[in-house]
Parts: sequence; C-alpha cells; structure tokens
Amino acid sequence: MTDNQQPRPFKRIYIIGAGPSGLLLALLLSRHGRRSLSSPFGSPGGGGGGGGGGGIPVTILEAAHQLDSRPRAAHYGTACIPDLIRAGIIDKIRRDGGFVLSTMTWRRPRTFEEVGGFESSGLRGEKGEDMRTHCLVLQDLLEVMLEECVERGVEVVWGCRVVGDGEEGKGEEKGAWVEVEVTGEDGEVKERKRFGGEGCIVVGADGANSAVRKGLFGDEFPGFTWDRTIIATNTYYDFDKFGWSDANFIIDPDNFFMAARISPSTPSHPALYRITYAEVPNLTHAQYLARQPFKFQSILPGSPTPDQYQLLTLSPYRMHQRCAPSFRVGRVLLVADAAHLCNPWGGLGITGGFVDVGGLYDCLAGIWDDKADEEDMLELYSEKRMEKWKTIIDPVSQENFRRVSGQLELEKDEFLGALKEVKGDEKGVGKVLLGMMGVRYDFTGHYRR
Repeated sequence: MTDNQQPRPFKRIYIIGAGPSGLLLALLLSRHGRRSLSSPFGSPGGGGGGGGGGGIPVTILEAAHQLDSRPRAAHYGTACIPDLIRAGIIDKIRRDGGFVLSTMTWRRPRTFEEVGGFESSGLRGEKGEDMRTHCLVLQDLLEVMLEECVERGVEVVWGCRVVGDGEEGKGEEKGAWVEVEVTGEDGEVKERKRFGGEGCIVVGADGANSAVRKGLFGDEFPGFTWDRTIIATNTYYDFDKFGWSDANFIIDPDNFFMAARISPSTPSHPALYRITYAEVPNLTHAQYLARQPFKFQSILPGSPTPDQYQLLTLSPYRMHQRCAPSFRVGRVLLVADAAHLCNPWGGLGITGGFVDVGGLYDCLAGIWDDKADEEDMLELYSEKRMEKWKTIIDPVSQENFRRVSGQLELEKDEFLGALKEVKGDEKGVGKVLLGMMGVRYDFTGHYRR
C-alpha cells in the first residue's frame, strides 16, 4: 500500500454461485474504478473514482463443476439494461448470437386474435442507448460472462458446495465466511474448507435453493408455490408464416402458453423459440415428454405434427412467489433468486435479479471508496430491494401470470388498456415500457458528497 492510499473497509468479496447474478456481480466489481462504470442514474456512481482501476477483489465459489446448461431465462428486460451496459457485456450479447425484441402480442386461444401488444423499435434511454428487451439464451449468456470474468482475472473455484455460513468478529475485525465441501467431478467429498473470515463479505447468489439463505434462515422462505406446472422448451418452428410477433402470450385458463423468439431465423432454419406451456402437475419427465407432441398439436398455430418442428430441450418447472425475511445478516448478503422468487411470465425474475445486482454493486462500491457507511448502506440495500420486490416485482409478476392464465377480465385489464391507448405512438409506448424502470433504486444518492 502506498502512502496516499487509505485502508479499505473490506478486503475481498466471496460470491456463492456462478449463475447469472453471481457472474454479473463479479463483472461489475472487477471493473470498479473504470469511468465506463458510472451510475445509470447520472450521478458519479460507484465507478467514478477511488477504485484505482484494479477492481474490487472477488472470488466466485460454485458447487457444480461446470455452468448450468438447462433451458431457463432468455430475455432480459428494460430495467436491467443499464447494468448489462455497465458490466461491459451488452455488445457481446449482440455479437454472440443475441438480439433485441421489438414486438410483443397477447392473443386469444385457437383464433389467436390479438387483444393487445406493442412495437418498441424506438425505445431509447436518456443517452440514446437501446433499452429494448435483449435476448440470449441463458446458457450462452453464462459462457459470455464467464469468459469475461476469466479475462479480467476473477478467481472462480468449482466444486465448492456450501454447508455453512456466518459472520464473525466486531469492529475492524468483522468478517463473513462460508464452509464448503470440496467435491470431485464424481460428487465425492475430498475435504472441508473455509473461505473468508476477517475483512470479507459473502454474497449468496446461489439460486432458489440457496445454501447461503438456508444457513441464515433455515427453511424460512415466506410466500407460496403456484398449483401449476409449466414446461419450458427450446423449439425450432416457423411462427413467421403466421405473422406472429417476437414474443406472444396466449391467454387461456387451461392451455395458456408463451412463444418467444430466442434466435434469429436463418436460411437453413426458422427462428428458435422458447415455447413455455401449461401442464398437469406431478408427472415424471418421461410422461411430460410423451405428452409434448399432443400439446403442441393442440395449442400451436397450424396444429403441427413432430415432423414440422424440431424440439431441442424440455424442462418442467414449478412457479413460486417468495421473499427471504431479510437480504442481509451482517456481512452475509442475498441477491436475486437466493433472495426472492417470482413466476417467469414477464421476465421479472431474471430482470429483477440483475437489478438487485446493480444496486448491491453500487452499495459495495460506495463502501469500498469510503463514500458510504457500511452498516447504513447494507441495511438500505436489504430494505429497498425487499420493498421493490413487495411493491413491484411480486404484484406485477402475479398479474402477468393471472393475465395469461385467463384470471383477469380483458376488458378491464389496465395494462392492455394502456397499450391500446398508445398503439402507434412511439413516445407513448416508450413511456409505458419505461415505467418498469421503477423497479430500480439509486443507492448512489446516499453517498457522501
């Protein structure tokens, strides 16, 4: 340490989980101190200075031995675009097979008559940035993120399954730790090891079944599980010949489904779509797979038989609306699915998780640069992100699901009504869509000036 450098308030952050939220947080921390990381709210932000350009030291601990390749999220909404820009990966998303969605439509079943929708090609932020929903299947996005983390020198340790966590010490000696079982690729436990301790912070970004959250709160995860099962597939099918939009939501109590483009079409292939549909609960994976041809023929336009599409993947999911009692206990923090869950209709799960990450980064950066008090800032992170979940993410995502599953009166639906009022009005559409930026919170406004 040189004479003009002040000691930092913590020495390393341990991120538990190499999923999308953990990798995004690592990217933001590793870029700290670069001018391109300024706050998306227009204030000096966490990256405006003081970081020395070397980033904040970070280590990722992941229970698995490779990235998760299951078909999950693919669409990242307007509210999280500023954080993907700050992380320096938005251009790579577009370059590596990703694209932007411009059109969304809600339709009736069978006739597929349009009941609402929008075209958003002109959606731009204050600095002219493209604020449309960006798309890249999550397994590909994870590869992009991991590659960038490695290039920036982020330490990633595989095969570390968390079995305990907590904090220790007080004052200048306080810290947080995790105890892990180090496993081989065969799953056999090789040793137990502790990471962290004095001067460290732990962030649980380890998903819905978070070991970090369970270490803090046991099985306490207030909320409920929907009594519906959904099936997510990746399927090549030519929706273009039916004039369908980039994303389509078919409203029906029993056979609701979504068909959203997740790759552009090519001369040799129609576009790849994420087709997610309702199914009866409590069947085996083999039973769902056996029922899939019947479901597609029953619900999709053109009533296709298996020779008319190409099914790549199929995964059943349960849907949840849950929120942890708190997003922090001392220097142990929770983010994204480890902290809260919502159903996937409308993409608020992954989008809200990324917004959590951006907010947490601003809090940690402010503390690192001595622009904010640690206790106040970390408590504010928990308070404000819980508030955003309770007042926006939870109610809006529930409304999204109730809309598509036919539980709302379409004639009285305020959202669809708002879309009808602004149809063909680019500025009006932008105003409606940018309303979801309300899920963000400007933590840099609490920095010492």
